[in-house]
Amino acid sequence: MESKKTSIVIALMVSMFLAAVEGTVITTAIPTIVKELNGFELISWVFAAYLLTSAISTPIYGKLSDLYGRKNILSIGIIIFLIGSCLCGISQSMYQLIAFRAVQGLGAGAIFTVTYTIVGDVFTAEEKPKVQGWLSTVWGIASLTGPFLGGFLIENLSWNWIFFINLPFGIISIVLLQKNLIETFERKKHKIDYIGTLLFSLAILTFLLGSLSGRKNNIIISLIVTIALLIIFYYVEKRAEEPIIPFEIFTKTSNIVNTMSFLAAGILIGVEVYLPIYMQNVLGFGATASGVSMAPMSISWLLSSFILSKAIPKYGERIVIGISTLILIISCGFLTTLTVKSPLISVIVYGFIMGFGFGGAFTTLTIMVQESVGYSKRGAATAVNALVRTLGQTISVSIFGIILNTNIVRYFNNLGIVGIEPNNLYSQATLNSGVSLKQIKLSLNSGLHVVFIAFIIIAVVSLMLSFKFDANSKKSILE
Repeated sequence: MESKKTSIVIALMVSMFLAAVEGTVITTAIPTIVKELNGFELISWVFAAYLLTSAISTPIYGKLSDLYGRKNILSIGIIIFLIGSCLCGISQSMYQLIAFRAVQGLGAGAIFTVTYTIVGDVFTAEEKPKVQGWLSTVWGIASLTGPFLGGFLIENLSWNWIFFINLPFGIISIVLLQKNLIETFERKKHKIDYIGTLLFSLAILTFLLGSLSGRKNNIIISLIVTIALLIIFYYVEKRAEEPIIPFEIFTKTSNIVNTMSFLAAGILIGVEVYLPIYMQNVLGFGATASGVSMAPMSISWLLSSFILSKAIPKYGERIVIGISTLILIISCGFLTTLTVKSPLISVIVYGFIMGFGFGGAFTTLTIMVQESVGYSKRGAATAVNALVRTLGQTISVSIFGIILNTNIVRYFNNLGIVGIEPNNLYSQATLNSGVSLKQIKLSLNSGLHVVFIAFIIIAVVSLMLSFKFDANSKKSILE
């Protein structure tokens, strides 16, 4: 690979590291944060607020990068992300943290979307799986360094400092991007689709807020309003000169790809949020140990990306995605065997197996989406795929939170103990009432067991969708 491309890969890896470290540290630290701020019931909102604003901003960044170039739009997103990180670092309550995580999400919408769009622009079809594999190494590095750094900061300073570590990486990534990425796109006056952007943002916001409320009436009302807004959005986009989401990017294949991405992203956020809770709150390990235990999943994700560069041309996307999804089903099944006495090595092995499934699925799905359109639509197509992944994460983390909380309460009710809620699970009042730490662990394990079963159901649905791809054609997008 030529030196220019190598420099771009380094710039993208540093940029990706910014968000990767954030994900590693926050999932490792969240049990400590919710204990200190007494917000166990709000745990899903820490992630949902971030994903909510990320979902809204993703297609906007994708379209802006098509109009004004990838480099500057990505740099703006990183700056917003850093501002949100600093605000999170000074949070004094769960509600403040949730609000500032929303600011972080506004910047995060650019990082993954535009980064992968740049990969689609600069590298050949043969190079893309390898480059995505190198980007995946960032997750492995972040999984190893993030927990050590985060654990050190939590144990020696406070959890607030985990957000400030984003600053140096963000600054470095902006400098490298501006220096190394040379873009040659046509600079002309564009007409921004303000009405379409507003309607789409309102539709997504309404739908997600209704879903996150967990109340039947709110969900029904939000669904009706969302459908109405999307209908208006459709007619506005049909008449827009430069629509924020060009409808020609939607084909049978892309619709299947986006649906599978939605489902796989839901499982991924569930694993990232609830495995650390299992390791810390059920098995009793520290933040650093639980974070490092997640690293093997990133390593196998990396290995699968390199394997794909040879597997996709030989066997085709349908076979690769089907096998990857089957691996997810098997590994999710292993998670349901975890108990309060399971050894930590079991979690590590199961995560390692799961990494092959995630790596195979996400890498192949991303390549399929990018190769389905030309340069002028690639940003929008990648953004839509990133959007549905974010929607999958947002909706799933809310549903999983409801499942966990409901089953914790049900566990205590079955024991004849009333008044125990997830938000007061570790309060002094609960401990003084005679509830033991062992019972708390058992209640959490009971709830997590049901969450893990939900993973299996989602993975099975995804596998069924993989059969919808063209079974007769073995032509690969990499040929």
